Amino acid sequence: MDLFLNHHIAFSLFAGFLLDCIIGDPHCFPHPVRFMGKLISFLEKHLNKSSDSWKIQRLKGAILVFTVIFSSFLVPFAILFVCKLIHPALFLTVESIMCYQCIAAKSLCSESTKVYRELKRNDLEKARKAVSMIVGRDTDVLDEKGVAKAAVETIAENTSDGVVAPIFFMALFGAAGGMVYKAINTMDSMIAYKNKRFKHFGFCAAKLDDFANLIPARLSAILMIVSTMILAVFPSQQRLHPINAIKIFLRDRYKHASPNSAQTESVAAGALGLQLAGNTVYDGKVEEKDFIGDKLREIETADIVRANILMYATTFLTMIISVTARIYTCR
Repeated sequence: MDLFLNHHIAFSLFAGFLLDCIIGDPHCFPHPVRFMGKLISFLEKHLNKSSDSWKIQRLKGAILVFTVIFSSFLVPFAILFVCKLIHPALFLTVESIMCYQCIAAKSLCSESTKVYRELKRNDLEKARKAVSMIVGRDTDVLDEKGVAKAAVETIAENTSDGVVAPIFFMALFGAAGGMVYKAINTMDSMIAYKNKRFKHFGFCAAKLDDFANLIPARLSAILMIVSTMILAVFPSQQRLHPINAIKIFLRDRYKHASPNSAQTESVAAGALGLQLAGNTVYDGKVEEKDFIGDKLREIETADIVRANILMYATTFLTMIISVTARIYTCR
């Protein structure tokens, strides 16, 4: 037991990853992100007033960010502290569950696979509905290729946000660190919009998310390139192009409004030989975006599966490095 406690982060991280691989994110199971979302919605409702000046809106947005982050750290830290006092086994179990709840590899694969299945059945309406669950754009205007592209883009981007970044923070700071990252990511997805309502109120949340993902996004891209090289050795993965992945990454990694979002998307575009991004429709309005990658071929439904294989290979590589690093540094 002492050995496990000395390496509790490595143990819990690995156990959490295995739990995610096995059971994913069942909707009936209470998830911390839902509680974070409720807290963010409650605070936003009471703090965000259109009558406030932009400076006051930014100040109140910063208050929300501090409150959510403090709560997201304090609650899991307190729970783990109490569990450790009760019994080491309880502590390891609860920490493993918390780590599991921070990793979204199985959920990302499952939701995107639903899109793949509907496209294979030639049911465009159901495919649009399935992809609308994982993207924020208007999906009713998408054709089959547009739906497949939206799914591939989401897998590529969330390889960093939903998998590598949480693992990175948990490897450094334990389960509580992972929860803080999930809180930052959730605030970004809920209030970091550049519309009239959130332009100033969500300013702090947006900048914090950019800062938090600065290293993980680039680390994710590098690990995805290495994963592409490894997978390309297998005959079944002949569609992957490691050299092109490096080329497109170096050329297109900043072709996004966010400094981080195109890092992994550019690697995936190059690895698969696809042209991703481009103009996208949000709330009935076309938002002009640069293309990422070169169209070496047309996108196809099977690219959703290929993107998921690349995502999981990157996840495995991240886990191996993270667990090994924790064990080595805690000798």
